[in-house]
Amino acid sequence: MSSLMTNSQAMTALQTLRSVNSNLSTTMNRISTGYRVATASDNAAYWSIATTMRSDVQALGAVQDALGLGAATIDTMYTGLEGTVDVVSSIKEKLVAARTPGVDRAKIQSEITELQKQLKNTADSAVFNGENWISVDSQQATYNSSKSVVSSFSRAGGVVSVDTLTVDLDAIKLYDKTLDTAYKTAHAAATTTTLTFDPATVGDAAATPPTTAGTIAFAVTTAAGTTTTTLNVSQKSTIQDVAKALNGLGIEGLTVGINADGKTIEIKNASTTSIATTDTDGGSTGGAVTAQAPASAGVKTEKGILDKTYDVYQNGAWGEFSVANLDISKFTDSATDLAALETYIAGVDNALGTITDAATNLGAIKNRIGLQQDFVKVLTDSLDRGIGQLVDADMNAESTRLQALQTQQQLGIQALSIANSGSQSILSLFRG
Repeated sequence: MSSLMTNSQAMTALQTLRSVNSNLSTTMNRISTGYRVATASDNAAYWSIATTMRSDVQALGAVQDALGLGAATIDTMYTGLEGTVDVVSSIKEKLVAARTPGVDRAKIQSEITELQKQLKNTADSAVFNGENWISVDSQQATYNSSKSVVSSFSRAGGVVSVDTLTVDLDAIKLYDKTLDTAYKTAHAAATTTTLTFDPATVGDAAATPPTTAGTIAFAVTTAAGTTTTTLNVSQKSTIQDVAKALNGLGIEGLTVGINADGKTIEIKNASTTSIATTDTDGGSTGGAVTAQAPASAGVKTEKGILDKTYDVYQNGAWGEFSVANLDISKFTDSATDLAALETYIAGVDNALGTITDAATNLGAIKNRIGLQQDFVKVLTDSLDRGIGQLVDADMNAESTRLQALQTQQQLGIQALSIANSGSQSILSLFRG
């Protein structure tokens, strides 16, 4: 049936053309934006996931920046620590040279003084972005002994977490204007004692040979237990050998000096360790150190490695020194001065070991930051690819689809035109 009022063919052609135009509009939008899912209306689930992941990628970008800043800061501090290693080694070398009898120690001290100034300049110059981690003042209200570098950002089960790399400044500081509380406590409670040896057992300061050979045992007790170190006393042993043996135990806060009488060892214990001696050769030691109690729970220490204070026994009295202020200009060849010099050498060697450990620590953190930077770059690229898989348009497929839809559009227009021309054929029925 032909009808002027209802053209079913035209209606069908128009619906088809509308559908083709809608699909064509979608395809054109994908081609122009490059996205298959550009808005939530395109695919709510994929759009939500992609939006969250894009936010995480931006957070990883901030992590990358933080790692760069942290790497630069740590590299500066590492350079500062590394720059002090050779200088402290030189100070140790000068002190060892000063051990030679008859040497001009005042001239050696002039060289040491310049090296001490260089140490301070190096530490003070290690500044990046206003931060100096190796020369500090812990009295400042803004001081924090723990420095953190943002290292990663992660999301698991909807929970966001930010991880950091932490640097303990107490382990790497070279100078600190503030004396540690633990030092004050330990130093105030430090115990002292004397141990007098019979020259017949141990040679005196004049290196008088002992008449009896034997052994002296040093029992060192810590929380881990008791360790016994034995010194074999021969006819060539002197009281200096005994002092070296005790200092050589490496107990933090335990210092040994030689009295001017050449027969007495002076012991100061500001450590967490107790020490006792036993003369096993049958000779007389004139007063053994019997289970000397530890000074306190805190070890005698200062926060700065180079201004850390060590005890030294000299000229009949206990004093203090640090790598930053030691002075040997007035030292003589006396037994007490040489024993004090040995203490200086031990203190400098201890500081050198601590600096080396601190530099190793920072070096390891520096390497880890480098690895983390590389990982964050790779992770960011991976997330970008994942987002692309969800929302990016396949341009090859969309191009092919565009051509097909354009063809369909042209055919739809032709079909609609043909359907509309049916009405004109009805008109011919009424012509005479």
